[in-house]
Amino acid sequence: MADAKKSEEQKFPSEVIDLPSKGQVYSKDSPLHSGNIEIKYMTAKEEDILTSQNLIKKGVVIEKLLKSLIVSKDIDVDDLILGDKNAIMVAARILAYGPEYTVEIADPITDEKINHTFNLADCPFKELPDDVDYSDNDFEFELPVSAIKINFKLLTGEDEQKVDRELKASQKFGTTTEITTRLRHIITAVNGEKDRAVINNFVNNMLSRDSLALRQEIVRISPDIELIQEVDTGGEMVEVDIPLTIQFFWPTAV
Repeated sequence: MADAKKSEEQKFPSEVIDLPSKGQVYSKDSPLHSGNIEIKYMTAKEEDILTSQNLIKKGVVIEKLLKSLIVSKDIDVDDLILGDKNAIMVAARILAYGPEYTVEIADPITDEKINHTFNLADCPFKELPDDVDYSDNDFEFELPVSAIKINFKLLTGEDEQKVDRELKASQKFGTTTEITTRLRHIITAVNGEKDRAVINNFVNNMLSRDSLALRQEIVRISPDIELIQEVDTGGEMVEVDIPLTIQFFWPTAV
């Protein structure tokens, strides 16, 4: 029995990786506040997860993968903000298959389809702005047109799931509410008022220039990994977004 238990608790190689947020946006009692996380190397078990058609259809394959890779059982994948989740995905891919990622892209100059190999190890974290207080996942911003002061947060995995459910529900009625749905979850207070009815009404009547300014501010302050690299297109270097296709986690497509 002792041998069986030891076999079940088999330890796999693991690495401790840094998070783009440095853990600052998480509460001090969260294990994520340390600014790093331990993940194990992928095994055949995780490859089964990646190829599960059921998980793919449900849209939860990445969450299941990360849950399987994160060593600490005290860490909930749904608590991660998007930028930290992206960094873990890249690290997991590098540990599993190496940093070279060959994928088909469109030549930015000719629009011709070409194969290009990106080096994922060369993807740096975004440099966080010095004028932002990251001591909590709560940020203040004054809208440029209306001068209304709002508080907002960076969405976690749990928040993203709620947004996705609401978007799918609205699509059944033939409507697209991507911007307003996200803003309703992002904004936590309007001029200090935290009532959800007040926030929802404000979002529905938000000036377009204010909405754009807020979304630009969110991009500016959001911790993340830079998934963009320069590509040589016939002697000219052009920045290209790294596409996350099936080859990202499955280099030899099945």
